[in-house]
Amino acid sequence: MIDLHTVPTPNGHKISIALEELGLDYQVIPYDISAGDQFKPELLALNPNNKLPVIVDHASLSDDGTPMVIFETGAILIYLAEKTGKLLSDKPDIRFQQLQWLMFQVAGIGPLQGQAHHFVRYARVQQDYARERYLNESLRQCRVLEGQLQDRNYLAGDYSIADIACWPWIRCLPLIDIHLENTFPRLFDWFTRIEQRPAVERGKNLIHGWVYQLPPNFKMELDEKTWSYSFGEEQFKPR
Repeated sequence: MIDLHTVPTPNGHKISIALEELGLDYQVIPYDISAGDQFKPELLALNPNNKLPVIVDHASLSDDGTPMVIFETGAILIYLAEKTGKLLSDKPDIRFQQLQWLMFQVAGIGPLQGQAHHFVRYARVQQDYARERYLNESLRQCRVLEGQLQDRNYLAGDYSIADIACWPWIRCLPLIDIHLENTFPRLFDWFTRIEQRPAVERGKNLIHGWVYQLPPNFKMELDEKTWSYSFGEEQFKPR
């Protein structure tokens, strides 16, 4: 059994989708980051970086005899793929192509599109330079993906953890008023193809994220406590 400590975010949905695709037994342990759950001692014991998701695999033991604990979604996806022998090619050339695109997501799409969401939807002070910089970078990343999908159905070889990592973040683009259908038709087809997979449908709805129902550029008005947990004093307080 795998414990999935998670939240209804793109990063959380990467792992719930992967678990559904792989057919692994797991239970969900939900967190409310608006209430500061990410700073609870029991989570910090699993991930000192106080970020979610985290998995605890009770079926696999570390050298000290305790269950395997893994944080960072790239590491989790590789672990799950290697545990099952699925969603990551055993052919070295394709395997490393898939890992390249996985790293493109964890090092590029997530952090930089995340900044676009922050400055478009959360920042209390309008900062035109930051907003334009990260929106333009999100568009540039879409162009990169569009080019990669020119002559293939998936990012590298067959459907893999690279596609699973990217899909939830591409799902978020309408929230910052980036729409695929007319501008990035190959990326739109890729997105739709994956969206139709039953495991993706289950994984994305495991913990429903109401935020996905919001209109483009909707400005989030956070109360002081929630702001502090996410972007203020509580977030940066030494622990």
